[in-house]
Amino acid sequence: MENRKIRRIIKIVCLVVFVACLIPIGQACRESMQSKAQQEALRKMTEVSKEHISQEREVSETGEVSVLENGGMPETVKVEMSAMSQAGADNAETSAVPQTEESMTTGAESPVMLAKYVDIYQENSDLVGWVSIEDMKIDYPILQNADNEYYLHHDFYGNDSKYGCLYVKNQADVDTGTNFIVYGHNMKDGSMFGDLDLYQKESFYKEHSRISFDTLYEERAYDVIAVFRSQVYNAEDDVFKYYQFYEAGTQAEFDDFYNNIKELSLYDTGVEAKFGDTFLTLSTCAYHVQDGRFVVVAKRIR
Repeated sequence: MENRKIRRIIKIVCLVVFVACLIPIGQACRESMQSKAQQEALRKMTEVSKEHISQEREVSETGEVSVLENGGMPETVKVEMSAMSQAGADNAETSAVPQTEESMTTGAESPVMLAKYVDIYQENSDLVGWVSIEDMKIDYPILQNADNEYYLHHDFYGNDSKYGCLYVKNQADVDTGTNFIVYGHNMKDGSMFGDLDLYQKESFYKEHSRISFDTLYEERAYDVIAVFRSQVYNAEDDVFKYYQFYEAGTQAEFDDFYNNIKELSLYDTGVEAKFGDTFLTLSTCAYHVQDGRFVVVAKRIR
């Protein structure tokens, strides 16, 4: 009788432990599905229907869009702001699209936003671009906020999320900077930059050497120039810190960055660069050392 009672207690304890283990697993699965669903919805927003592919939408200072279809006369239509979560709205600007400093001070025409990003920009004006790599899960919007860590813990709509978003720090300049550094979580389900470390194998690189990166206004292409492991160092450490390089004002500054990434690279991609070239750097966590990072640097080719 006593043994039967003990066995029953053991079974109950095991069941409780089992259920307790299932709860975080279930939460992780739910969060993963939510993140995937959100990203898929955002991708669909960028899809332009066939009959509108040739359109260019020029957004004016008043929030109106001039739609130029097949070279015809522009038809002005109003842009309606779609609903956002309150957290997302708090981070959105009131203007329909960004205005260049020159256009605001001189009255020059606004730049033409790529049609596929007009609608998604209405959802969150922190949007600065989109990065994708063929045959990989990497196909995401890139966000920029005054708070450099905001999108480390928030999704596209400003909700708390351990997945966060791909993001750049506020000192990153997509138009004039030498190096545009994009950060993202290394998620176990392969999302965000979870499969970036596939570039550790040269054979994988050879089949995925091209990275597509769009700003809001133009489509760009980059060729991978270096792949390496690094880490976040102490402030006083006198070592190469790739994450501090944004602008090469001199040949010496360019050479320091270029020579270091080439030396650190796990293999020679054969891609070379010269002063004046610009780069896209993808950075995620790695676990070879404390505060490790895995980094892919690509040079703009068009």
